[in-house]
Amino acid sequence: MKRIAVIGGGAWGTALAAVARRAGREVRLWAREPEVVAAINTSHENSVYLAGIALDPAIEATGELEEAGDGAEAVLLVTPAQHTRAVASELAMHVPPSVPTLICSKGIEEGSGKLMSEVLAELAPGRPVGVLSGPTFAGEVARGLPTAITLATEAEGTGRSLVKALGSATFRPYWSSDVTGAQIGGAVKNVLAIACGIVEGRKLGDNARAALITRGLAEIVRLGLAKGARTETLYGLSGLGDLALTCTGPQSRNMSLGMELGAGETLDGILASRNTVAEGVYTAASVTALAGRLGVEMPIAEAVNAILHDGAEIDAAVAGLLARPFKAEEVG
Repeated sequence: MKRIAVIGGGAWGTALAAVARRAGREVRLWAREPEVVAAINTSHENSVYLAGIALDPAIEATGELEEAGDGAEAVLLVTPAQHTRAVASELAMHVPPSVPTLICSKGIEEGSGKLMSEVLAELAPGRPVGVLSGPTFAGEVARGLPTAITLATEAEGTGRSLVKALGSATFRPYWSSDVTGAQIGGAVKNVLAIACGIVEGRKLGDNARAALITRGLAEIVRLGLAKGARTETLYGLSGLGDLALTCTGPQSRNMSLGMELGAGETLDGILASRNTVAEGVYTAASVTALAGRLGVEMPIAEAVNAILHDGAEIDAAVAGLLARPFKAEEVG
């Protein structure tokens, strides 16, 4: 896999373009915004979403999906989860069905409740599909700081080829065959990170945050097992690892959003002030709807969704969680 197409010019897409180039690949990055394309091609920096980090001049940017996909031997799909269907549908017209697509966004589609791999399977049946997910802040990855991540594909040969194409001394993909499990952790942890941010913003203490992370992991495991994921995946890099990072670092878009909510800011005001996407805002409704269909109990995710979308007061939602009946500690 010599030529890699990176579809998505945000911070994470830009960081992955740097990863692929560092591993010796030819990289072409597609971005929707003309200013991002121009900045990468002229100043070799994504000054809009990842300012201050120099990019290899060999990374090419384009605003045309056809040009990005031309000759690609692997595609990294890094568009926000709720835009994945539209972008992937157009991209499929320009990339042969034998070219593997690696899903690098984290979320569950609104309305359908489908994982991103299920969306791609619907759009392009038979195309090799994988997932790249784990504890990663884009800036650290782009700067070449040590990172470990899950790379999941059903076919081991495809997975090993992708690991070789992206891996380097400071970017270590661990292959898994559990495509479902690699997606569940990444999607749900964004919702839980908003909850942890609310705890921080409301100054409820470190004890509360630790409890929330632990009980949040139990919710990830319950939903994952109901969808057919494996327990070891949910306790691995794409599950527990990602949850730990996102719920303890204000670099997280989702946690910082929760912190602002907890401090009294409105959701509309927070979103209007940002040029980046906090996936947990949109995934909260999808996760709770999916859990309801599967009969899975997820009280923390439900509380976050109620705060974000149903007008629930934060203090009332917290009180509701604390008023739940005492029970035995269970994870699965």
